[in-house]
Amino acid sequence: MILSERNARRVLSLYPPLLFQRISVKNFGPGFRTAEVRIAKSLFNRNYNKTIFGGTIFSAVDPVYVFMYWQIFARKGIKVQSWLKSASIDYRKPGDTDLRVSFFLSEEDIREAEYQLDHAGKFVKKHSVQVLNSRDEVCAEAVTEVYMRKIGTTGKALSGF
Repeated sequence: MILSERNARRVLSLYPPLLFQRISVKNFGPGFRTAEVRIAKSLFNRNYNKTIFGGTIFSAVDPVYVFMYWQIFARKGIKVQSWLKSASIDYRKPGDTDLRVSFFLSEEDIREAEYQLDHAGKFVKKHSVQVLNSRDEVCAEAVTEVYMRKIGTTGKALSGF
């Protein structure tokens, strides 16, 4: 399904695992090359120390790169299955304010993905993002590993793991 940047923002922001943790996509840039995510500190995502629960921070970075790649390739007419293969997060400072995360895909990232999908049928890449508080301090750094594989005209994947 191809979504506009605006509709994709709405869909992801209303997705229950994100909505109930007060995670919202503020915007997707043109062509899904960038994204801005906000985590609003609230009663629903606060831990015992009155800071944002680490699982909420992890959830905020989980789907975004996967979703961006998926929409980029859907617009190119290339059917892919995409998901988060692995992720790690390094918590550096308590999230005592609202948090924000910026995501970015370069043209080189997209060309590399397209080349790998065309030649190997699959693509795996790690991306790093920083989670910032309202004082622009790094509260966490996450590394997410995106996995995509091309889907043939029969609906079956052209490549396995």
